[in-house]
Amino acid sequence: MSAAVLIAAVVGGGVLLLMRRLFPRQKVTKLLRYPVDTMRGKTVIVTGANSGIGKAIAGELLKVQARVIMACRDLRGAEEAAQEIKKQAGPEQGEVVIKHLDLASLRSVRKFCDEIKDEESKIDVLINNAGVYQCPYTKTEDGFEMQFGVNHLGHFLLTHLLLDILKTSAPSRIIVVSSKLYKYGQINFDDLNSENNYDKAACYSQSKLANLLFTLELARQLEGTGVTVNALTPGIVRTRLGRHVQIPLLAKPLFHLASLAFFKSPLEGAQTPLYLACSTEVEGVSGKCFANCKEEELMPKATDGQAAKKLWDISMRMVGLAD
Repeated sequence: MSAAVLIAAVVGGGVLLLMRRLFPRQKVTKLLRYPVDTMRGKTVIVTGANSGIGKAIAGELLKVQARVIMACRDLRGAEEAAQEIKKQAGPEQGEVVIKHLDLASLRSVRKFCDEIKDEESKIDVLINNAGVYQCPYTKTEDGFEMQFGVNHLGHFLLTHLLLDILKTSAPSRIIVVSSKLYKYGQINFDDLNSENNYDKAACYSQSKLANLLFTLELARQLEGTGVTVNALTPGIVRTRLGRHVQIPLLAKPLFHLASLAFFKSPLEGAQTPLYLACSTEVEGVSGKCFANCKEEELMPKATDGQAAKKLWDISMRMVGLAD
């Protein structure tokens, strides 16, 4: 018995050391507090607002009296999330609107944008939060590799189709959720749909690098319009984003413990997008990337203007906005 306990202790200690190396304890993010009327009269679209970071963003915006449009593929999940965040928001809360948006379908994106333009007089903030992570090789309704299609192209078209209303609502803000995993990505211009070779981790990193290049080029094109666009990397957060990652059955309890110890909560992960949506400190700031509510220095490949313009032009053709 004592030998078994010793072995278990040694193995458990080794696993924890490995977890600490793989997932170093992240800097604790101070939870932001804004006056209750900070976003009164402002309309904010949050994609993927039914769970994870998006749900936390929507809940906090509701507390500061924003009109929050939850743009979600899963309407049932969105209804449940809306009921939960409304219960937590207190008596002086904003308004919640739920709308269907499937970023894996350009038809759905266009329908959503048509509805927004018909029903909303202004949009003050657009938060491009939704995403998929390391899913098996599948294609969107329009034939794009799923991670590139949802994480980049779906939001690319969404943002483009809402630019006119964002401009008439200026000063307004666009916020793009990227990931530090962009560091491991390359834009494979010869095979953006990964039809010749699919590496799910590399494709996710490619899509997150694409988010940063999109932010760079969009900021350049929006100069002087009163619309700003900034990206952020939230860190490692306990969400359902990693549901496609296969973890051995015996390792799941340890992984769960490690996530509690080393990962951010969804509310902690939501602090930087909330900062970019609400803070007066970033008025007029555009084309930057933030982490833990501070500007983050990016690798050269994420600030390559030529690559950003090339990706923009190709993306325009892929979503049908250019020949």
